[in-house]
Amino acid sequence: MITIEDLKKKQAEPSRLIGLDLGSKRIGVSICDERQSIATPFKTITKTNTNELIAQLKEIINEYDIKGVIIGNPLNMDGTSGRSAQSVNDVSNNIDKAIDINVCLWDERLSTVGAFNLSSQLDINVSKREKNIDQNAAAFILQGAIDFLNN
Repeated sequence: MITIEDLKKKQAEPSRLIGLDLGSKRIGVSICDERQSIATPFKTITKTNTNELIAQLKEIINEYDIKGVIIGNPLNMDGTSGRSAQSVNDVSNNIDKAIDINVCLWDERLSTVGAFNLSSQLDINVSKREKNIDQNAAAFILQGAIDFLNN
């Protein structure tokens, strides 16, 4: 895995990135445009096992010509790593070993809250918000990372 700063240095040309919100039961997936301007919610994957997740990610990466993976890192509010962050780190390392593109972690504190609040401002009903919360959180994570990469 590389840092977001290293990803910024390595990007020579515009390319699409994928954002992941790794939950214990569901994985939110988002994709950005080639110019890395806008992250869009893409889908929610029901988690079965890491090998199945990696197979689905490889499909998306190949189909959409993805050049990097941004994974939300659920740090504690004080910036320390807890159990959730360790679990995400373990899965992220497995993803990094299995695919041949750059993988990095991005601080996702409050991403789910931010995604839920944003969808409430858009006047989306609660059941639809909850159904799409994982992919919206992934888009929130990816948008933060691409905003960093562009500045």
